[in-house]
Amino acid sequence: MHTKENSCCCSFDDCKLTTEWLLSRTRHRPKIAVVCGSGLGLLADSVSNKQVFRYEDIPNFPVSTVPGHEGCLVFGHVKDKSCVFMQGRFHLYEGYSLCKVTFPVRIFKLMGVETIMVTNASGGLCQDFKVGDIMIIKDHINLPGFAGQHPLCGPNDERFGIRFPCMSDAYSKELRKLALDISAELGYSNFVREGVYCMVSGPNFETVAEARMLHILGSDSVGMSTVPEVTVAKHCGLRVFGLSLITNKVSLDYSREEKVNHEEVLQISKMRAEMLQKVLQTLIARSNQLESINTN
Repeated sequence: MHTKENSCCCSFDDCKLTTEWLLSRTRHRPKIAVVCGSGLGLLADSVSNKQVFRYEDIPNFPVSTVPGHEGCLVFGHVKDKSCVFMQGRFHLYEGYSLCKVTFPVRIFKLMGVETIMVTNASGGLCQDFKVGDIMIIKDHINLPGFAGQHPLCGPNDERFGIRFPCMSDAYSKELRKLALDISAELGYSNFVREGVYCMVSGPNFETVAEARMLHILGSDSVGMSTVPEVTVAKHCGLRVFGLSLITNKVSLDYSREEKVNHEEVLQISKMRAEMLQKVLQTLIARSNQLESINTN
């Protein structure tokens, strides 16, 4: 049941104030936003004409509290494309409301962003996946949403989007196809997959029984983020692309003794981040190809 206590804590005026604060301090007008997952903040390191804002300096912005999330908003150019990068995201398990978790997405919408690219580190449930694989997200399962933990709960603000957004096409087919073509050109096809991502709230890693259930439900990987941002981005009318780096194999077997830990996740992220960066950079550079297709 919806109550005043779980209503949205970020008003349109809050979003507008933050947007105006940022726009008044940067000449960048990004059309593409990139959310960097655990250990993937270096995706923003190679941008040109860089301008950096610490989260704690931005009005109304949450602050990252998880290792591997630097906590910076980075504006700059990838090739000739103006972009904004989130070096670190926010999570339900940190104690933030989902309204706060997704607050930056609404800021991006008001800034004029048209495409959002989300990345994360996740555990592989699909038995064909290997540690270090890059999974292009084709769909997701919003497990917290089934329990009422949903970023669109509460009064709907039509200035952002409609009351009941369709999520059957949440992840752009055109961007997914382009990413697969780019991966083939780069010689990455043997470790780039497509699959379904499932969000759990965390912060603990899954039990064997939970992992088996998620696998039966059709999940190829599992993590503790991404879905709220994607949901709000789709609600706002943004085009969405998602990449998930498989940093560990989730145990489906009680006899398996290996145990996942966050340090391992960060280490694998660092090892594969350069390749993931090449895919994203090329995708951003070629995103105008899709614009020309859509206008013909």
